[in-house]
Amino acid sequence: MKFLLSGGGTIGSVSPLIAIFEEIKRHDPNAEVLWLETKNGAEHKLIASYNIPTKSISSGKFRRYFSFKNFVDPFFVLLGFFQSLLIILKFKPDLILSAGGFISVPVAWAGWILRKPVIIHQQDVRPGLANKLMAPTAKLITVTFKKSLTDFSAGKTKLIGNPIRADILTGSRERGYNFFQLDSARPTVLIIGGGTGAITLNKIVSESLDGLMNFCQVIHLTGGKVIEAKKYSNYRSYDFLTDQLKNAYAVADLVVSRAGMSVLSELAILGKPTIIIPIPNSHQQDNAVEFFKNNAALMIDESNLNARDFVAAIAEIINDKAQLSNLSDNIKKMMPVDAAKQIVEIIYQ
Repeated sequence: MKFLLSGGGTIGSVSPLIAIFEEIKRHDPNAEVLWLETKNGAEHKLIASYNIPTKSISSGKFRRYFSFKNFVDPFFVLLGFFQSLLIILKFKPDLILSAGGFISVPVAWAGWILRKPVIIHQQDVRPGLANKLMAPTAKLITVTFKKSLTDFSAGKTKLIGNPIRADILTGSRERGYNFFQLDSARPTVLIIGGGTGAITLNKIVSESLDGLMNFCQVIHLTGGKVIEAKKYSNYRSYDFLTDQLKNAYAVADLVVSRAGMSVLSELAILGKPTIIIPIPNSHQQDNAVEFFKNNAALMIDESNLNARDFVAAIAEIINDKAQLSNLSDNIKKMMPVDAAKQIVEIIYQ
């Protein structure tokens, strides 16, 4: 079979597709895959690390608020649509797969016109606009949460959880301590700023380092948003991690994260005690609330957050073994481990 995958602009819409790609290749080593990505997206390096062939197409964003880009982006969407038509006619995929992202909209529309079956995956609790626009073209819509079953057509919507990359499960504490040059006797906090909305969280982290260094060591993923921070022997910062992310997860005793669904799904499968700081007034708040109301994570409102309260929250939980254990047990219940396998079984059936 031949598969056309589309997603990009953020890592969030890419990770589930990589997990599905891995499962497809396990099921059918001869399967052919082509990935349509954005021209300058952060996803390229991650996709390339899996040796997946790619082509870039033009894309535009559908905004629900006023922006002068709203007058220009429709032309990029139209260009992406015609580029997609040509690629689909040449590649002749048996199936088109997307996990959201605006780059996927013209691809799904082009696929529908050319009578190619489309499968879309809804990660977040709140349905994204891109998936809403693609839903009428989809033969199947898979969702992460039970609540999402009512957001799309009942006849073609299936609950499966959220696919995660197999590589994430292979982390090692020993390799992590060696790579990040950390002290195995000291608690480790992993802070994930995400690709978007990271600036505010990164600023809080920078202001908190004096306090954090008194009782823990920190691995900080900044999302490429540069911050000014003093040098500390127990602080490590990176824009992103690809092949070493699994080892960062493995050494983390506590994770502080935004509420992107790909990351939360990975943390759930790994059973990592987590503090979630969602981007205010976004879909991330819905994701965070879903975990919080199931006692699967702690949630902090960023609106009035300062360095003193941030340090205090981390210190309180990282020194409470019972709470860490309870959070670990509860977050594991949030996500089934076989979502990618379920999708691939459906495809080949």
